[in-house]
Amino acid sequence: MVTRNLILITLLILFVLPSKGQTPQSIISNTKQLEKQIESPIYRLFPTENYWTFIKLDTRNGKMWQVHFTISAEGYEGELVLNSDSLVMMTEEVNGRFTLYPTKNTYNFLLLDQMNGKTYQVQWNSDKEKRFVSRI
Repeated sequence: MVTRNLILITLLILFVLPSKGQTPQSIISNTKQLEKQIESPIYRLFPTENYWTFIKLDTRNGKMWQVHFTISAEGYEGELVLNSDSLVMMTEEVNGRFTLYPTKNTYNFLLLDQMNGKTYQVQWNSDKEKRFVSRI
């Protein structure tokens, strides 16, 4: 009888206590957050008015690169840094947090932090001195 009770108690400990760690609501919340992050890619490419140039955005933290491609041996192919510094702390990074909006100016975009509303002017250019990201 004592052995039977010991087995029953052991089974209860193994199966009941671990389930206390997460309520059904927290499991649903964690699942929805994971689904949202999967829906929002980490990196996105935004076309510019220049046929050969795109802006690559890390949607978690606002880091950006100017991406060039070519179909000829003489053309430039590669990435140029627009912003190598994260605009948020690492603990605040969320997929899809940042997005870019084109402007009427070929070389300028607006970067929006969709969580806190901060806006930045982004200027791309082949000349390093003319590339910048500035808070508005």
